[in-house]
Amino acid sequence: MKQAIFVSATPARYERDMSSQIVEQIIRPTGLIDPVVEVRPIEGQIADLLAEIRSTISRGDRVLVTTLTKRLAEELTEYLADQQIKARYLHSEVDTLERTEIIRQLRLGRFDVLVGINLLREGLDIPEVGFIGILDADKEGFLRDARSLIQIIGRAARNVNSSVVLYADKFTDSIRAAISETERRRKLQLNYNKKHGITPETIVKAVREKEVDLTDTKHIPKRAVPEMITVLESEMREAADRLDFERAIALRDRVTKLKERIKGE
Repeated sequence: MKQAIFVSATPARYERDMSSQIVEQIIRPTGLIDPVVEVRPIEGQIADLLAEIRSTISRGDRVLVTTLTKRLAEELTEYLADQQIKARYLHSEVDTLERTEIIRQLRLGRFDVLVGINLLREGLDIPEVGFIGILDADKEGFLRDARSLIQIIGRAARNVNSSVVLYADKFTDSIRAAISETERRRKLQLNYNKKHGITPETIVKAVREKEVDLTDTKHIPKRAVPEMITVLESEMREAADRLDFERAIALRDRVTKLKERIKGE
């Protein structure tokens, strides 16, 4: 390649090493500021997370929580359901279209908390997200390096009231770099807003139309399954009344899968 332009919100070392010139585009015309980032100890992180979730939900916003292991993501989702929190778990086995539908349901408020391991690859752009909790933030690795942390923190930069908490017992180099970069961006935007008299407002973004029915059931916590069955059975009867038998059959199959899950546990 004689000439190439790399475009990235978080360029990696390769892009930086291969570039003779780097042009930053930090300023957002909307005036939105990168979120406030705090670091809190791992001890008591679940209780603290629960308090943040309840506070966020009370003001009408949604929550993203990222973990390092599938087991913790599943257990946390079940725990939140036991605490009367509507949560779902985004796992790797959900295909792309169904993943999009889960995110759409989060935006619509069908549930309030989305728990996942690698939320970076989702390309999440959810203005309704008002809080992000990053568990085990001090465990260095691909999902907790500086670039990944900056990307996760950036998921909260669409909501004017958003905040991010990193649960960690030590300040790793990655945490320091991520917080430093976020603060640098905040200051640039704050100065720009002050100079031009801009008051930031949360992005207003239309929710796309439904594209696919969810066939996956693993993202639903056990406690929420009976309620989901009731809802689907009601939709199934309505579809049959409209003579939409294809949809009624699809809903029946989903109900069957959920009932089988209950029997198998």
